[in-house]
Amino acid sequence: MATKKEIKEILNLALPAVGEMLLYMVVWVIDTMMVGQFGGKDSVSAVGLASEIIYTFSNIFVAMGISIGVTSYVARSIGAKDFETAKKYASQGILLGTIVAIIISLILFAFAENFLIIASATGNVLFLGKIYIKIASIGIFFNMLMNVLNAVLRAQGNTKTPMIAASIVIFINILLDWILIFGKLGFPALGVKGSAIATTIAQFSGFIFIMLYYFNQKILNIDLFDIINFDKQIIVKILKLALPASLQEGSFDISRLISIFMIMHLGTVAFAANQIATTIESISFMPGWGFAVAATTMAGQMVGAKNYESAKRYTNIAAFFAVAIMGTMSILFLTIPYPLMRAFIKDTDVIAVGILCLMVASIEQPFMAVGMVYGGGLKGSGNTKTPFIISTISSWFIRLPLMYIVIYILNLGVVYVWFVTAIQWAFEGSIMYIYFRKEIDKLKRGVRNI
Repeated sequence: MATKKEIKEILNLALPAVGEMLLYMVVWVIDTMMVGQFGGKDSVSAVGLASEIIYTFSNIFVAMGISIGVTSYVARSIGAKDFETAKKYASQGILLGTIVAIIISLILFAFAENFLIIASATGNVLFLGKIYIKIASIGIFFNMLMNVLNAVLRAQGNTKTPMIAASIVIFINILLDWILIFGKLGFPALGVKGSAIATTIAQFSGFIFIMLYYFNQKILNIDLFDIINFDKQIIVKILKLALPASLQEGSFDISRLISIFMIMHLGTVAFAANQIATTIESISFMPGWGFAVAATTMAGQMVGAKNYESAKRYTNIAAFFAVAIMGTMSILFLTIPYPLMRAFIKDTDVIAVGILCLMVASIEQPFMAVGMVYGGGLKGSGNTKTPFIISTISSWFIRLPLMYIVIYILNLGVVYVWFVTAIQWAFEGSIMYIYFRKEIDKLKRGVRNI
């Protein structure tokens, strides 16, 4: 039975994390809305496709890869009261994240057009998308560094500071969006280009804030020498956890990217409707992500302290709140889909298709919440391989084959694609729950060494 103290701890961790991600999603949402109001479906498609490519790289290698490895090791070290080891994992994680961020940013800048062509972008969408990626590749470098720094803070149980950083990012981004997209305060109207510049400046500002916080608060007493003092053994251990987590995110994101390429086959209306519906749905799964962060942190700390029952209880509490909040979002998708779509675009054809997509999206919300939280619990306990295997099966052996059948064989519309993703999440959520419970039982029996 969960205690008030455990519930309070989960909420103290999860709510700032939820707030942080909601703030980032608000940036994306408002970005899409402003670009859509300025340039219509071509601009929405260009920014949507370019963003998918950029954040696919960032999520696979850093946000859901290196950051997960860092959070898990630092949290378990803190749970075991071994702060010197926590410092080593944190500093080497920052070094590793910096190296990877440089490589990814250079690849995105150099091959922007190639990625868009592979995605079947043509004409104005290709032209605008290329501009967006080249500019945003600079901003995503600072975003990835900030993500690794935030991973260390979350492992300590500090989710409030990353939320404050997100507040700074959103304020600067929205203000500059308004100025640069529409040409306010004497600036020229730059449209998509203005959106990319605004995002880059905002991400750089957020990174500077987190860096200053680190120096002022002396987080784990990390200094520059700790970061540049390459420790092969620590790096390898982080990579051993990060690689399966990266592969899991890669399995999901690359399959989703392929799905987007397939949807491009259905035309601009279908693609724009899908992108806007996805943007709206993304707001709903931020609570799932926030409570997954809480589950990863608390499961990691409890497993480090060898308190396995508490690890299970904390994760169950996180799952309960995630399902409750995302279930409420399901109701909104069913009852008010028109005003949600209308806020983004005026095109009646896009709105009509998007409404149906949102209504189908209501089915998958509770399953998505369960999958995220129990997957986070598994990662916190040090098991990143099982979530990778489950995600691979659901993405590559359920989602993609069914989407191919729906789009290319049955010639059905994009709405049926959303039924496919509902099936995928129902499978993934159920299996994550089952394997989390098995993992905790193994740890209690001493089957797996931590």
